[in-house]
Amino acid sequence: MIVFEGVEKRFGDNVVLRDLDFSVQPGEHVCLIGPSGSGKTTILRLLMTLEKVNAGKIMVGGECLSHMERGGSLVPADDKHCREVRKRIGMVFQQFNLFPNMTVRGNLIEAPTRVLGLPRDEANARAAELLDLVGLSEKIDAHPTELSGGQQQRVAIARALAMRPDVLLLDEVTSALDPELVAGVLNLLKQIGEDTDITFLCVTHEMGFARDFSHRVLMFDSGRVIEDAPPEALFTEPRESRTRDFLHAVIGRS
Repeated sequence: MIVFEGVEKRFGDNVVLRDLDFSVQPGEHVCLIGPSGSGKTTILRLLMTLEKVNAGKIMVGGECLSHMERGGSLVPADDKHCREVRKRIGMVFQQFNLFPNMTVRGNLIEAPTRVLGLPRDEANARAAELLDLVGLSEKIDAHPTELSGGQQQRVAIARALAMRPDVLLLDEVTSALDPELVAGVLNLLKQIGEDTDITFLCVTHEMGFARDFSHRVLMFDSGRVIEDAPPEALFTEPRESRTRDFLHAVIGRS
C-alpha cells in the first residue's frame, strides 16, 4: 500500500532522509519510533505532499504519488496529480487542526462534500455514524473551542475517517493530550484498527501503543531504518545497540 524507493529529503545541507527504502502492506499497522529529528514526521509530510522528495519515489496503492508520467517518462507530480492520489490518505495531526469557525458537523462534512463530491445528506449521515463510533454524537453541533483536548482529537480521527481512506497516518496523536486522556484515544484507535482494513502508519512516542497496535515497528535513526521487526521481537530482543539504547532511555528497558 505504501512504498518508499530510494527516497532522499533534505532541507538545505541537512539530509533528513537518505536513500530510504521501506514498504507497508495493505491492512498492516506499522509504527515508526526513534529519537526526535530522525525523520519520522518527514515521512508523513511527504505522504501528505506537504513536502516533496529530492530523490527517489513514493507509491501509494500502486500509484506513484511523488511522480507522474509525461511523454513516456516520470516527472515530479503536479498539484492535480498529488491531490488525486492523496484522496486515498487520511491524517490525524498532533495539534488536532480542526477548523475553529465550523461546528463538529461542519468539520466532518467539509472534505467529503468538497473533495469527494458527496451529497450533503450522505455526508451528514456519515458524520453522524462516525461521531457515534468515537462516542461524541451529542457534540455534533458544538464548536471545537467547546470540546476538551481528548474530544477534539476524537473529532479529528472521525474527520480523517470521513474520507474513507485506504491509509491513515497518525502523527504523535496523543502528545498534546493530558495524560488521563491518552488511554481513551489509543483504545479508540485500536478498535478502529481491529474493525477496519485501513493501513496505518503511525509516528508515536507511546511505546505501549506501538507494542500493542503494530504488526511491525520500524526504528529510525539519522534518516534511515536501522531495525524493522515485529513488536515482540523489537521490544524484547532488539538487534541493534542503537535500538537498545533508545528503548532504555524512553522506557527504562535494560
